[in-house]
Amino acid sequence: MEAGRPDPRRFRRDHPPRQIRATYTADTLTVYQAYPPEIAGPAVAAGRFVPPFKRDRMTWIKPSFRWMMYRCGWARKPGQERVLAVEIDRAGFEWALAHACLSGYEPGLHADRDGWAQRLRTSPVRVQWDPERTVRAQPLRHRSLQMGLAGEAARRYVDEWIVGITDVTATARAIRARLDAGDDASAEALLPAERPYPLPTGVGDAVAAHPG
Repeated sequence: MEAGRPDPRRFRRDHPPRQIRATYTADTLTVYQAYPPEIAGPAVAAGRFVPPFKRDRMTWIKPSFRWMMYRCGWARKPGQERVLAVEIDRAGFEWALAHACLSGYEPGLHADRDGWAQRLRTSPVRVQWDPERTVRAQPLRHRSLQMGLAGEAARRYVDEWIVGITDVTATARAIRARLDAGDDASAEALLPAERPYPLPTGVGDAVAAHPG
């Protein structure tokens, strides 16, 4: 490591774990998005995103079901009434990570603010790390991934990476109903099984992904 250059290994040691936990197979990984019915319905029917979905806008995907539930209020927030599980190609997901930039400047990771700003302007992928949540929406120490796709990344996502789209709104509402009844154990039993995602060497370095 040259003097004056950021050391990603030290950054990882000094910061909470940034874990990508997901449901995945040998070839695919599941991410979640929440939309109003007028977007979700046609997408499920077509097996891909079609109008009125707007591909020229940044679209955010989340591998963590619990974080998606925190964000959409268990499919109760206006405009997020339908939760979609989107199965995508792992190679595409890893391409996105390799071309990503953090949405905010971090001194221990970026050499300087100007360098980060330049990468942010040119990268088609933005990443945010937010505290993972319990089923009761309490923050955990490790961070969970949100990934914003724009430009080339959004085009690849819509046209190339998607393997299938499933509406999981009923699952979200069933879990919420059990939580409302005070039955946390049975609510957690309905959660999708997620585990740490094995990143190839070098993939995710630009956003300091690490399991801790």
